Amino acid sequence: MIKRKPDRVIYYARNIALELVPPFLFRRKLDAILASAGDSDPDYLAWRVNYYAKIDRRLDLPPGSPRIRDVSWKQSMYYYDFREAARYFPSNMRVSYLFGDVRAVPTTPSFVKSRPITPGNQNSVLLKLNKFRHYYLPKDPFAFDDKKAMAVWRGGRNNRQRQRLVRRYRNHPLCDVGHSHGRAGRSEHDAFLHPVEQMAFRYIISIEGNDVASNLKWILASNSLCLMPRPRFETWFMEGRLEAGRHYAEIADDLGDLEEKILHYERHPDEALAIISNANDFVRQFREEEREKLISILVVYKYAVATGQIEPDKRLEAVVGVFP
Repeated sequence: MIKRKPDRVIYYARNIALELVPPFLFRRKLDAILASAGDSDPDYLAWRVNYYAKIDRRLDLPPGSPRIRDVSWKQSMYYYDFREAARYFPSNMRVSYLFGDVRAVPTTPSFVKSRPITPGNQNSVLLKLNKFRHYYLPKDPFAFDDKKAMAVWRGGRNNRQRQRLVRRYRNHPLCDVGHSHGRAGRSEHDAFLHPVEQMAFRYIISIEGNDVASNLKWILASNSLCLMPRPRFETWFMEGRLEAGRHYAEIADDLGDLEEKILHYERHPDEALAIISNANDFVRQFREEEREKLISILVVYKYAVATGQIEPDKRLEAVVGVFP
């Protein structure tokens, strides 16, 4: 993780302060917050909420499921991000959750950061978790034409695809790739590059790690073209909604066509710029903090209604649906 110490202090100070506020003050606000959904575009809200929470029927949680007040704080950033929406609901509301890098669909409808992009993933209810790491979007100071005509990548060695990338392209004249985590002195180890330093390159490679690629969001917000294989996992960022050739340039899973793709976009910079513009537009929707908070609360609300723990509000049927 990027060592943003001042930001980290602010993050923890803010969230610890919120934990000290009496819970009933947040619960008092819930009705007004839900009513405010009518002030936003209901079609857009419905699209987002029902993408994250694909629940379409009443559900029964297993006996003994933890209550909101029992959620573990040990993974503190996940805990605080979960609490940002959950604190508006009764502390005795039962939930199921899995914090960390989740690669499989749970057997019980559960709040998660990540899920596989696959049919039948309804039990994975996405929330915007681990935001400090995944939603760091530094400004790109470089115009596309002023960047190096090369592709760059830095990251860990935590899967074969990343290892293959470095073995195959570490000494390639069009690439600057290397592992920046782990033991220095290894032949494939290279110095850490801050995201802004990577933005000096026209092409930035994104390769999934334990689940999603943590660099994908800031790449799509930059003036560089994202090169990546088709994603297999998704988070609140809706990676499953990204379109190859529109939001990113797709490379093969075996990475064998990387050079070909770089040369193609060097010959056709207008295509690269169009994709970059679409990618920037996609990221823009996640920058509206108040709307993001509302959507998070609506996802928890839908979960509460579907599990029979809150009476449905008829004003919200157009957004979250009706549960037979």
